[in-house]
Amino acid sequence: MSDIALQQQIMPRIQLDRIVPMAVTTWFSIAAVGHWIFCVYIVAAFFPPIAENGMQGLKGMHLPSGFNEGDFIGNIAAISHVLLASIIIGGGPLQLIPAVRNRFPRFHRVLGRCYLVAAVTSALVGLYMTWTRSAIGDVISHIGISGDAVLILVCALMAVRHAMARRFVEHRRWALRLFLVASAVWFSRVGLMGWVMLTGGVGVDFKTFTGPFLYFLGFANYLLPLGMLQWYFHCQQGAAPWVKSAFVVSLGLLTIYMAVGIFAATMGLWLPRM
Repeated sequence: MSDIALQQQIMPRIQLDRIVPMAVTTWFSIAAVGHWIFCVYIVAAFFPPIAENGMQGLKGMHLPSGFNEGDFIGNIAAISHVLLASIIIGGGPLQLIPAVRNRFPRFHRVLGRCYLVAAVTSALVGLYMTWTRSAIGDVISHIGISGDAVLILVCALMAVRHAMARRFVEHRRWALRLFLVASAVWFSRVGLMGWVMLTGGVGVDFKTFTGPFLYFLGFANYLLPLGMLQWYFHCQQGAAPWVKSAFVVSLGLLTIYMAVGIFAATMGLWLPRM
């Protein structure tokens, strides 16, 4: 094989090895901004009334499972779910930024512990609320939410086990998985609003909050990100050029859709109440 022919084969691989992390960085940057917009909304919309009125502050809020008179445990669960969401949504992206992790390792460890406790607690609270208080969706919807909660618990356990054993490569992989499944509530809002903006809400019954698209989204909001992450791991391990190319194209399309969803959710759900 001539040097020219060899160079022609090597160059595309080198370029793909650069493009793959660029595509991932672009996706993460947009996702991080979307997370922080949602976090600001949560803090601005829910913290003041709860701080001022306690459980009564849940009254009038746009929550599927808000304040119920006489249900002390349920109301505590609802408040916990909202307050913990700010740590999960706001802190998750910070845990994954290399500059933060490398320059402020102590902050990374403290935030990581807070994030993990918040994610696990929120998952358990979410399970309780889904099967005892949920006012929207149906059994299929509840199964989708429960599946995400179980995965949060599994990913959190595996991340802790590998960290304690100082297997930091595996710890990082499970931490990435935990971030994605713990962010399913964000993915669901972005996914739904993007769909509404592009299609007008085909496959969605807004009265009962059921329908084919919502059933799909109820599982896709965590299984699709996990699948893309596993695909990325495969690309890092020396996948064929066509596999990397397909990953870049797929992630690029999903990034565009996510950006549309963030814009629609910000304008339609979060910004008016900020």
